[in-house]
Amino acid sequence: MDVVFHTEKAVFNYRVAGVWIKDGHILLHRASDDKIWSLPGGRVEMNEASPLSLQREFKEELDLSVNIERLVWIVENFFEYREKKVHEIGLYYLVSTEDKQALTKGQFHGMEGERLVYEWVPISELEDVLLYPEFLKKALKEIPETTKHLISSN
Repeated sequence: MDVVFHTEKAVFNYRVAGVWIKDGHILLHRASDDKIWSLPGGRVEMNEASPLSLQREFKEELDLSVNIERLVWIVENFFEYREKKVHEIGLYYLVSTEDKQALTKGQFHGMEGERLVYEWVPISELEDVLLYPEFLKKALKEIPETTKHLISSN
């Protein structure tokens, strides 16, 4: 069971995301029916440690085993999505993989078919991308040495 709670007007969500940087590019994903990009990851399940959640999500979505390097950001994210207010706690981890993963040009799909779209985007071009949370556009250019706690409201 995912740690997500819905009310009539709002949603609480506990999410993990992977910061996977390769050759100056960051891996992003979005739902096929959406224009908003985010870092790949997903919801934490009840009684599941967040690093294991992230490893599970990468395995389910891309059939990749990822190494969790370190926690970069703890983000309290407040935004509106599909006419509901969302309160999200997000843990953002640097990840890497031993798997041979080519830097694919253009958009591609993962293991779940066409539900999600992935793309390796040059970090230098993030200002032109509809990426949420928005702090990532600048923060991904200078990854902090220590874990940072942020409050973001888009």
